[in-house]
Amino acid sequence: MSKTLMTISLISGLAISSHAIAEKITVISYGGASKDAQQDAFYKPFTAHSGTDIVAGEWNGEMAKLKAMVETKSVSWDVLDVEDTDLARGCEEGLFEKIDYSKIESKDHLIPGSQQECGVGIFMWSNVLAYNADKLKVPPKDWKDFWDVKKFPGKRSLRKSARGSLEFALMADGVPVDDVYKVLSTPAGVARAFAKLDELKPYIQWWEAGAQPPQYLVSGDVVMSSAYSGRIHAVQKTGVNLKTVWNQNLYQFDDWAIPKGTPHLDKAYQFINFAMRPEQQKIYTEQMAYGPSNTIAAGLLDKSLAADLPTAPDNMKNALKINVDFWLEYGESLEERFIAWSSKN
Repeated sequence: MSKTLMTISLISGLAISSHAIAEKITVISYGGASKDAQQDAFYKPFTAHSGTDIVAGEWNGEMAKLKAMVETKSVSWDVLDVEDTDLARGCEEGLFEKIDYSKIESKDHLIPGSQQECGVGIFMWSNVLAYNADKLKVPPKDWKDFWDVKKFPGKRSLRKSARGSLEFALMADGVPVDDVYKVLSTPAGVARAFAKLDELKPYIQWWEAGAQPPQYLVSGDVVMSSAYSGRIHAVQKTGVNLKTVWNQNLYQFDDWAIPKGTPHLDKAYQFINFAMRPEQQKIYTEQMAYGPSNTIAAGLLDKSLAADLPTAPDNMKNALKINVDFWLEYGESLEERFIAWSSKN
């Protein structure tokens, strides 16, 4: 009898233990102000709603780390906030679960471009030209001005990546927005972009994390920087006089993706569905000013905030949508070339 009771007790204990483990998932984002906004809009409310704790982690797009997890079947991430370019590459390499849209409750209310094979668009964001209006009295108008070190002396900051830097370089060199990828798809166009970057290289202070451009601008380390529009908006709300130049902005999506092999697949879908609710997207957008992918959420926003979003019609004028297919085809070779170029004095 005692052995039977011990066995039942042990099984019950294991069941409780397994249940406790299942009531916790890890969600990875890009950190900084975006992570703070996700805490308020998604993580804390989801825990209150479901009883599932969120372990909030950070990354800067280290796909090699994700690949190692998947290949060694040691996946410890359950949901990932990932840029659509990395999403496409990871999907092709089998690093993400294919999204079952029959499980996505908001699928009929998503803006075009936000339904991907391996990810659900969270928001649309822009990489913009930003500057501190207290320290730069004459406002720059475009990437040509960004490259003009005589008219605007001082350091600049760009993301340490071929993606973005090459597009901006070509626009600075006079290539129209609509022709950027046509030019960049040729060896001569790539050489032209790197030659333009050569001109600015002595003046560049690179950034790698989204929180860095506002810090560099506020401190005066740089006079201008490429930056995520939502990060600039978040700092503006503190009273700092940072300005955004929407002309020639480069826009794309961030997506929710599920790493291949997560032990908490059902919970991952549960979290994504909750985070995609318009009420939750509204909270996030009010803090980060990115364009919500749920069309119902857009209708809940104050009109003054809507004008500051990448999705605002005026901000979309002369904007460039990042070409995911281009970066999927050429990204690896261009990033290798960029790393080699940036490491040289």
